[in-house]
Parts: sequence; structure tokens; C-alpha cells
Amino acid sequence: MRIFLIVTSILFSFSAFSQITGKWTSIDDNSGQPRSVIEIIEKSSKFFGRVVKIHSKPSEDPDPVCDKCDEADPRFKKKVIGMEILQGLSKDGDEFTGGHILDPENGKVYRCKLWVDDGDLKVRGYWGPFFRTQTWKRETIQP
Repeated sequence: MRIFLIVTSILFSFSAFSQITGKWTSIDDNSGQPRSVIEIIEKSSKFFGRVVKIHSKPSEDPDPVCDKCDEADPRFKKKVIGMEILQGLSKDGDEFTGGHILDPENGKVYRCKLWVDDGDLKVRGYWGPFFRTQTWKRETIQP
């Protein structure tokens, strides 16, 4: 019985750490349509996310650069696809905190935290006492 509890505890803690890893679709706040796909990975106990796909409208550049990023930011004028927009998140209970998120559309960097709620990823960006929360959907493999 003791071994079963130890193994169960180890498996549960592993799944908790990896619950945000994988590909997630960000949803446009206004249209409700998919905006991009972000892949979250773990490196040295920290979590990072990069843009792997953009769902652009016909009138938009299908391969944009972050021209609104701060000139001191190494991502300035770099392609958004492949760009790391989530940086330095650490597991803190059921949340992932202590990191930052870049909004490539306006070039601003915000403090952020993430958590899973009913299978969706909640992504909250903070600017001072203000915040905005987005819901990202886990990517499913298309046949």
C-alpha cells in the first residue's frame, strides 16, 4: 500500500508540472476566433512559450514581425512565428507565476500567471493593479 501511495504521488506531481506543456490556441477577445498557436515547454524547471502558428486574416501579413516591440528588446523587428512570448514561469501550487508575456500586436510585456481550468489554459497578464485574462484552448491533433 505504501509503494502504491508513493508511486501515485510521484505520478500526480509529474502530471501537475506538465499540465501546461504542449500546444495551445489563443482566441481573439473580440471575434472569438483562433488567433495563434503557442507551444509551451519546460526548461530547467521554468516554462516558456513560443508562437508556432498564426491564424491571420486575408488582410493581415501572414508572417508579421514585432515592429511595436521596444527597440531594446531582442525581439524587436523579429518574426512573430518562432518568437518566445512567454518567459520564466515557475510552478506555484496550481498556478504558474513569476514570468512575463509579450503581446506582439502592441509590443508590451506584462507580468503573467497561468492556470488550467476545466481543460482550458487561463492566461492572465498584469499591468500594475490591472489585468486581463484570456482563455486558450488545448490544440488537438487533426486527422
